[in-house]
This record gives sequence, C-alpha cells and structure tokens, in this order.
Amino acid sequence: MRRLILQEFVSIDGRASGPKDSVDFIPAHSAGDDAFGEENLAFISSVDTMLLGSVTYRMFSGYWPNVTEGKEKPFADKFNALRKVVFSKTLDRAPWGSWGEATISRNDVADEVRKLKQSSGKDIVLFGSLSLAKALTNAKLIDEYRLVVLPVVLGDGRELFGGARQSLEMKLLGEKRFEKGGTLLRYAPATTAEPTTTRAATRTSQERASSSDARA
Repeated sequence: MRRLILQEFVSIDGRASGPKDSVDFIPAHSAGDDAFGEENLAFISSVDTMLLGSVTYRMFSGYWPNVTEGKEKPFADKFNALRKVVFSKTLDRAPWGSWGEATISRNDVADEVRKLKQSSGKDIVLFGSLSLAKALTNAKLIDEYRLVVLPVVLGDGRELFGGARQSLEMKLLGEKRFEKGGTLLRYAPATTAEPTTTRAATRTSQERASSSDARA
C-alpha cells in the first residue's frame, strides 16, 4: 500500500503560519540552504502524487511552473511533473502553467485518500494545506510526518496540530540538520505504543508497590 507523507514547515512554537496567515518565515530560513535543497530533491523523487488544498494550490501554481533556471530548477522539474490532486468545492479548473492540470476532487477527503493509497504508484505527499492535514491526522491516514522546524518563534498564527481531536503517540524515524538552522524531524504514528490506560494502570500499581515498601 502507498504511504501518505505530510511535509510541513513549522516554527519553534509549533506554528505553520504567522500573523495574517503569512508564510514568509519559510523562505527567510530555508532559501539558499543547499543541504535542505538536496534533501528535498531526494524526497520528491520518492513520491509521484501531491495533495493540495485550494489556498496552497494557488500559492504553488503561481510560483513553481515559472521556475525555469537556477538552483531550484531540478527540484521544480520533478515537483511540476507530479500528479496533483486539489481538494476544492469552488475551483472548476486547476491549471499548472505549461504542465498538466491538477485534478480537482470534491469527494470526502478521507475516502479519496483511502482510494489513492490502495492504487498503484509511489508514495503520496501532502504539502501545507492545514485543513487537509488536520482532517487526515484525525482520520489516522498519515503514515509519516516530515516536520521542518525553523529557528523562529512566531508568537501568533495557525498551529499545525491545533484542533486535533485526540493525542497521537509518535515515534522518531530520523532527523537532519540544515545549514540555516532548520531541522528535519521525521515521525510516524506509534501504532505499537502502549495504550494510555495501560500506562496509567502500570503507574498506579507501581505507586501502590512503592507505598507498601515504604510502610514495610
């Protein structure tokens, strides 16, 4: 089965955007970082489908199809060639410069992603699109979280995991530091993690044993 991977840039205080939904902190702390560029190029080669919300679609389609030279071109060429699925109830078309148009889906996000994961192909990536990220996190359909933590405290803005319905245990898959101070943290849901109720019962038993030992 194909995996769904979420990649998000976040500040140290866990925000994926700043005041007025600004994402200016991302290029400010990642542009020109060769180590990050190499990592991102290797990652984009491992996927063949990209999921986007309408806001992120407009942002990406207004930039990446126009990258035709410079250091970003190798990444842009692979990025633009991905199959693109845009979840929107308002868009009628989703052009992508001179590249193939994105497919618009009006279906339930979780149902559509389940179908995509069952189909053949490489892994699937979700960039940005916080509403989609929250919906798919709550549906437990994200297999890996690639969080690029940038060295800035925004103080205000949208939190990546704000509105999560429940806690989610994670296990660290790997980490990598970049030249401009950012750090990639790769996590996966810890499906084998000990349930919270079990941990609580274990702590209670241990506390009782300690108390008995103290009285003995």
